[in-house]
Amino acid sequence: MHEVYLDYNGSAPLDPRVADAMMSALASGVGNAASVHRFGQRQVAAVEDARERVAALVDASPSGVIFCAGATEANNLALIGLAEGAPAERNRIVVSAVEHASVREPAQWLHKQGKAKVDVIGVTPGGHVDLDELDSLLGPDVLAVSVMAANSETGVLNPIEEVSQRVQAVGAVFHCDATQMVGRLPCSLSDIPIDFLSMSGHKICGPGGVGALVGTRQSLTQLRPVTHGGGHERGLRSGSLNVAGIVGLGAAANLVVKERDSESARVRALRDRLVDGLRSELAGVHENGDPNRRLPNTASVRFEGADAEAVVFNMDPVAISTGSACSSGSIEPSQVLLAMGLSRDEAFESVRFSLGRFTAEAEIETAIRQAVKAVEYVRAMNGSDDR
Repeated sequence: MHEVYLDYNGSAPLDPRVADAMMSALASGVGNAASVHRFGQRQVAAVEDARERVAALVDASPSGVIFCAGATEANNLALIGLAEGAPAERNRIVVSAVEHASVREPAQWLHKQGKAKVDVIGVTPGGHVDLDELDSLLGPDVLAVSVMAANSETGVLNPIEEVSQRVQAVGAVFHCDATQMVGRLPCSLSDIPIDFLSMSGHKICGPGGVGALVGTRQSLTQLRPVTHGGGHERGLRSGSLNVAGIVGLGAAANLVVKERDSESARVRALRDRLVDGLRSELAGVHENGDPNRRLPNTASVRFEGADAEAVVFNMDPVAISTGSACSSGSIEPSQVLLAMGLSRDEAFESVRFSLGRFTAEAEIETAIRQAVKAVEYVRAMNGSDDR
């Protein structure tokens, strides 16, 4: 049977056009981008072209783009780098309850090191941050607030414009992990006052191992480096640049700018067909999160009476996930789903379908058939095939 990949939120396939750009950079990429000779300067030119493309993706200034190894590093640099340069009177960081581990864990690390107090914003049953709870946590001692644009597990969108306005009203810094959003919906620093935005190449059909932290001129002055040794990237991220990866990120960003709207509309229709098909063929199918405010490519689905890990295993050769890629394999239920009010059993019954650029209509029909077989088999094994 034809393999079907529906785990784009974990990692999207590399677009062949991006691969071509990277191969060209690899084939001709002699020289270190920190060198002043002509070979190095050609590398610099390739990096700066990519910087402009990444900036255009989020309507930012190219000078605000700091290339990193991915969104995980970008998130760490934003939070730890801010804390390292924070004034004593601002010693509190606020994060949402549904953040990726690369936001949660640096915040907790700062707390354990005595460098910052940490508060957590709860979320509604629909999965987005509770603005009233945010208001109750804000004050003059808050250094930064980190709220993701879209959740990787549920696809639920946060009201980041309202969050940013509240955060900046108290003089704090707003950091937004936009990793899942930038390739699928508009995310503009010109429209929304985001101080720091994190993104990653492999979520937008670009290469893995490269991403960016995008900041405003003022916010970057508040940041301190967390790695030292070369003064690269405005002194904020030392290390020789991954030029081929950066070129690939720039190429992927350029394709998103050109194709995002039409691609998202097509993928949304496929996602809706998938959910409708599952509901028509199976009883006890529930969507997690507010279906009216989510990414066009994502469906978090709970199958009553069917263990998610078993369903995923029996879906082969259709690839889906039990949650965010970085937490898959854990025997603990999703913290995101628990924060939304699901029980442990309900969380263990939830899977994620995430579609993308290369998903075909025929693959959706295959996924529906395989899911029906898998769920019915798992339910029968559990003695709950009457659901």
